[in-house]
Amino acid sequence: MFILSGFAFKPFNVEVPEPLKVKEPTNVLFPKSKTEIKDLELMPPFAGVSFTGFKEALAFKESKGNYFAVNTFGYLGKYQFGINTLQLMGVNDEQQFLESPELQEKVFQLNIARNKWILRRDIKRFVGKRIRGIEITESGIIAAAHLAGAGNVKRYLRSLGQTDVIDDFGSSITHYIKEFSGYDISIILPERNARL
Repeated sequence: MFILSGFAFKPFNVEVPEPLKVKEPTNVLFPKSKTEIKDLELMPPFAGVSFTGFKEALAFKESKGNYFAVNTFGYLGKYQFGINTLQLMGVNDEQQFLESPELQEKVFQLNIARNKWILRRDIKRFVGKRIRGIEITESGIIAAAHLAGAGNVKRYLRSLGQTDVIDDFGSSITHYIKEFSGYDISIILPERNARL
């Protein structure tokens, strides 16, 4: 032990060349404001086509994955739920919902189970068919129901795409059916009265 301690490391006295010395704060080291990316379209991290991939892609579209987001219309959380949907799921305290990622994930899964139950006949009838040139999949239908509600998705499917709904941000049922097509969300089963 004593022998090894005799070989202790000693600090080197290194002189930094003048051109490499930092003489004033830089934007990288000391940002004055948050960095903004303007001309680039942000893409969600790809988490595969499993249920995890589906929920993360949908969350990225809704809130960039932010559990604490509240939009200008009062939609809350990572998946941007409205007050009425939360009450339907058994959530009456919006602040508690916003502060609990676990509760948000649970409500998201319950809402999918509920929408699968409501749309079960339409899923069976339309999956694999094409409407307006877009292949209909279960995940596309469920994502569209998250956007516009199960009733509006039923009308869309049964009108073969003639009755579309566009939200205040410009997202439509057609867009969600296309964008969220092909995910495997079979892990969530239909549930008639899904609520907490």
